[in-house]
Amino acid sequence: MTIRDIRISHHQLPLDPPFPAAWDTQPRQLFPATIVRVDDDSGHVGIGSGDPMHGIADYLPLFLGADPLDLHRHSEVLANIDFHAGRPWALEVALWDLAGKCRGEPGWRMAGGRDDRIRVYASSGVHRPTNDMAALAERVRDEGIPALKIRFGRATIEEDIAVLERVRARVGDALELMVDCNQGWRMPWDTQAPWDYARAIEVARELERLGVYWMEEPLHRGDYAGMARLRADTDLRIAGGEMTRELHEFHTLLERECLDVYQPDAVCSLGMTRLKGLAESVVAAGCEFTPHTWGNGIGLLANAHLTAGSVGASFIELPYDPPEWSPERRDFPLARAIYPDAAGWLQLGDEPGLGIRLDEARLEQTTAGATGYRQRHARAS
Repeated sequence: MTIRDIRISHHQLPLDPPFPAAWDTQPRQLFPATIVRVDDDSGHVGIGSGDPMHGIADYLPLFLGADPLDLHRHSEVLANIDFHAGRPWALEVALWDLAGKCRGEPGWRMAGGRDDRIRVYASSGVHRPTNDMAALAERVRDEGIPALKIRFGRATIEEDIAVLERVRARVGDALELMVDCNQGWRMPWDTQAPWDYARAIEVARELERLGVYWMEEPLHRGDYAGMARLRADTDLRIAGGEMTRELHEFHTLLERECLDVYQPDAVCSLGMTRLKGLAESVVAAGCEFTPHTWGNGIGLLANAHLTAGSVGASFIELPYDPPEWSPERRDFPLARAIYPDAAGWLQLGDEPGLGIRLDEARLEQTTAGATGYRQRHARAS
């Protein structure tokens, strides 16, 4: 078997009403998705999604004619490409999906076979008024989801704490609550400085009082000293790493004991093969690995297969904040939106690969552009 063709298409779903993401000062009018298809010469097609992968076209010939099962080699090449061009990890998701189809194995078994399911937590994305946030928490609880993540970043920290207090009062101990402080990185137009240690520990004391399960990104992603100090000075789990890019940076986070919970996303950082090894190192250090998954359902499935099959996790992120962020919006490239079962488990099944089924009609309607590189073009050059 050899890789014969790689096709990349770009899509945009109009959002009406717009999505006012808590971490973005500009409400989103469009939701983009990049779809990658990798064909082998026996008729299998691997599917992936993630970043737009700007500049990837020049490097696609490196994969044509290669063995689709040589995932280690592909990961090493993609890590080199990551240095020279835009994050290329959507292509590795497609390569894992293709390899699973070639081998007749589901992704979770390829990742180690530990489990074929993983429990989710609902990840909210909107700064809702206090009562509306409490109502969302009740809905999450009633749907069997065991945990909810709340975004901070309102006009004052007092408003954030008031929302958290209301949610805790409304659902009691029926939900685990996480808080995302969103201090690890900024949108390009957002020049607000991240919190310092003094602000982070002040907030941490309030979260301790309210029984929060973890405190996410309370400091800039490169503030190793601050994270290590905060972790030592609070009983909270400190989470982060969703946009950390390099393997050596994760090793520094581990060596300096900065985090309790590591959250790199397979479509944003390192890819599935390298993250499998990192996950094992994280768990060996007594910490938890549970990826960020804020994208469409293809990235969610990739991270779920990787985590469930390798090391497991208490919860994995499920972006869920209807009506502005519904499963149907989130998963518009898919034939069916992804939902957990009544007990909050995401069942991964035994279908070879990652279980991705595209809605080709919707993708046709939302097409914004396409690129590709067939093997015959490479030969002609």
